[in-house]
Amino acid sequence: MRPILAAVLALGLAVPALGQISDHPPIHPNLIMPQVLRRPARPQPVVLSAVHANVQITDQVAITTLEMTLTNEGGTPQEAVVLLPVPNGASVRSLQYDGTGPEPNAELLPRDEARKIYESIVRSMRDPALVEFVGLSLIRTSAFPVPAGSSQKLRLTYEQVLARDGSRVDYDVPRSEAFAADGVAWSMDADIRSKDPIATVYSSSHDIVTQRIAENHLRVKLTASPGADRGSLKLSYLAGPTSGALSATVFAYPSTDVAGGKGGYFLLLAAPPASLAESREKVRREVVIVLDRSGSMRGEKMKQAREAAIQVVRGLGEGEFFNIVDYSDSIASFAPAPVAKDASTAEKAEAYIARLEANGGTNIHDALAEALRVPATQGTLPLVLFLTDGLPTVGERNEVRIREAAKAMNKESRRIFTFGVGFDVNSPLLSNLATTSRAASTFILPQEDVEVKVSQVFRRLSGPVMTRPVFEVVSTDGRVRELQPAALADVFEGDQVVVLGWYESESPVRVRVRGMLGAREVSFETVIDPAQASARNGFVPRLWATRKVAALVDEVRQAGAEGASQSDSRMKELVDEIVRLSTRFGVLTEYTAFLAREDTSLSPASRPELRAAVELNLRDRAQGERAGAGGVAQQADVAAKQAASNAPAAGFYNVVVGREVRAVRESAVNQVADKTFFGRGNRWVDASILDSEDEKPDLTVDFGTDDYFRLAGELASEGRAAVLAQQGDVYLVHRAKRVLVRQTQ
Repeated sequence: MRPILAAVLALGLAVPALGQISDHPPIHPNLIMPQVLRRPARPQPVVLSAVHANVQITDQVAITTLEMTLTNEGGTPQEAVVLLPVPNGASVRSLQYDGTGPEPNAELLPRDEARKIYESIVRSMRDPALVEFVGLSLIRTSAFPVPAGSSQKLRLTYEQVLARDGSRVDYDVPRSEAFAADGVAWSMDADIRSKDPIATVYSSSHDIVTQRIAENHLRVKLTASPGADRGSLKLSYLAGPTSGALSATVFAYPSTDVAGGKGGYFLLLAAPPASLAESREKVRREVVIVLDRSGSMRGEKMKQAREAAIQVVRGLGEGEFFNIVDYSDSIASFAPAPVAKDASTAEKAEAYIARLEANGGTNIHDALAEALRVPATQGTLPLVLFLTDGLPTVGERNEVRIREAAKAMNKESRRIFTFGVGFDVNSPLLSNLATTSRAASTFILPQEDVEVKVSQVFRRLSGPVMTRPVFEVVSTDGRVRELQPAALADVFEGDQVVVLGWYESESPVRVRVRGMLGAREVSFETVIDPAQASARNGFVPRLWATRKVAALVDEVRQAGAEGASQSDSRMKELVDEIVRLSTRFGVLTEYTAFLAREDTSLSPASRPELRAAVELNLRDRAQGERAGAGGVAQQADVAAKQAASNAPAAGFYNVVVGREVRAVRESAVNQVADKTFFGRGNRWVDASILDSEDEKPDLTVDFGTDDYFRLAGELASEGRAAVLAQQGDVYLVHRAKRVLVRQTQ
C-alpha cells in the first residue's frame, strides 16, 4: 500500500505570545501547525512528533479526534500554541491534555478571523504554506506545561456535518500540499456506519485498507508514514438502498480542453452492495493452474510454486472445478479435463503437485494450448493461473505467434492471470496474455515469495459478482469518449469499478454499466451532470491522463514484438500524444522523465526534437527490452499507472520505476490541484504556458502584499490555493491572465 499522510509542521519565532486577534497578531515561539508540512525556519523547543487521527462517521455526521504528541526538546518547561485549520461549520467537541497544568481551552475562530491569523503568520515567517487554508475556520488552543526532555499528548475532537451528493458522502481532513516533508508520521483509522448499506469506501488522495464489519459498517485504515505523502485526506463512501446490482457516483471536472469548453472529464465509481454479494446466485469458478517445471525453476522457486498450487486447490469451494497443467519441454496434466473439488480430488491433486520436479526447457505455447483446449464447465467462470520463470525455449518461440495462438484457442473466454517469476521473462507477452483476456499480470521479483503473490491474487478472485461488464451511453444528446480502461474487468467481492473518460455535452449524460450475474443480465444507470462539475475534482483529469499515457506506452511495447520501425506512422502518432500528455499533465515515464529537466526546452520549435528523442528512447527501450530487469521495470511502471485509482498530492505521476525495479521520484514536476508545474530554476511554471514561459506576465504579484492575499482568496474559492504553497516564484494562468507571483526577499 502506498504510504499516506506525511509530515507535520512546527512553526515558530522568538516573539511575544499569541494574544488578541488583530491585523497583525504576534507569533508564539512554540507554534504548532499539525496540517502543514515544513519544519520551523528557526529552532524551537517544542515540536510535534506524531499525530493519530481517529474518525467516527455515522451517516453524515463526522467526529474527528486528533491525538498530537508534543515533544519538548529544550531544557525548561514550555507552553505550545496549536492552530488547527478545520472545515467551515465544524464545532469543538472536547479537548484533553495529559499534562499537570490547568485544562486548556479550545477556541473556534470563524474564517474571517482565521484569515487574519493565516495572513499574519505568512507575512511574519515569509512562508507561503499556510496560505492554502485561507477560507477555512481555525481552532486555537495551548498546552502547558510540556516538561523538559519529554512528551505529552493533546487530544482535540471536533464535529461536522458532511456533504452528500446522491448516494455519496464526502469527508476530508485539510492538510497542506507543500512540497517538503519533516519526517513526522501521521496515522489514521476511520469507523463508518450508515443506516443504509455501504457499497464501498473510496479515497481520491491516498491508498486505504478497508475491513467490512457488516453491510452498513466499515473500518478504514491508513498506516503511519514518515515524510512520504501529503495533501488533504479525502474519503468518500457510497450508501444506498439494497436494490440494483451496483451503487454508483460520478466526479466531474469541467475543462476547456474538451469539446471546445462544452465538456470535461469524469470518473465513475461503482461497487456492488454487500447484500448483493450475500444474496446473489453463486457463480462457481473453474481454475486451471499452469505451472512451469523447467530446469530454471529448480530449488526454492519450485518449492514455492508447489505450495502456491496447493493453496489454490485448498481455497476452492466444494463443487468448484480445477485442473493442473505442468510443463517444461513436455506437457502433462492432473486430469484430462477440470474436475469438481471434493475431499478425494483435492487429496489426489496435492499428491500430484508434491511429485512435480523441475527439469528441461520452457514450452509456453503448448502449455497454453493444453490449458485452453477443453470446453469450460457449464455455469462456471473459467480462470487460468499461468506461471513461468523463463522465455519460450521449446516449440513456438515467436512472441506474436504465441499471443495470436492464445487468442484463437481461447474460445471459452478464459481469464488468463499471468505470473512472471524473476527477470528472465517476456513481460510484454505475459501482460498481453492477461489484458486481452480481461485478467491481470503479476511479476514476482527475485526476493519475493511465489506462494504469497499467487495466493494474494487468488484471494481477490473469490466471489464473482458481475462478469463481462460493459460501459455504454444511454442518452442520445450527449456522448463520452477516451474511456480508460477501454474494457472493464470482471467484478469480484470487494472490487470497485473505476471508469474515466471525457464527456462532451452541456446537458446531463445518462450512462449504464451492464453485465452478467450468474445466468441473468443486470445493469445500473447513473448520470454525468455537467452542472455538478467542479475544479475541486482536479484529480480526475490527472488520473485519466496517467492511465492514458500508460495505455499508449503499453501499445508501443506490444508493437515492439512486431518490429515496428521508427518511421512507422502509428509510432509517430503514439509518441506525439505521449509527449503532449506528459507535458500537459506532468505524467512522467521512464521515456519522458527528461522533459522535467530544467535544460529541456518545451517550446514549439523544440517539439520535433523532443518527439525524436522520446521516439528513439521508446524504440530502443520499450521495443528492445522484452526480458530482463529493464523489461520487468517497464511493465511495473505501466501496470502501476494503469491501475491507479487516486491522485495523491505527493505527485504519484512524477514516480517512475527504473531499471533497478524501484520507484524514482522526479522532483522537477509538481501536480497541484488541477494544475501541473515544471521547475525552472527558482520558478515554477504552469504547464499551459511552457511554450511561452519567457513572455512577460500580464500581472506581477509580490509575496505578502494585499494583492497576494486577494489572489490567494480567489484561488481558494476554486480549490487551487495550494498553487501558492510552492517554494519560489510561481508563474501561472489565472482567470485567463498570466500571473507571476514573486517570492521577494
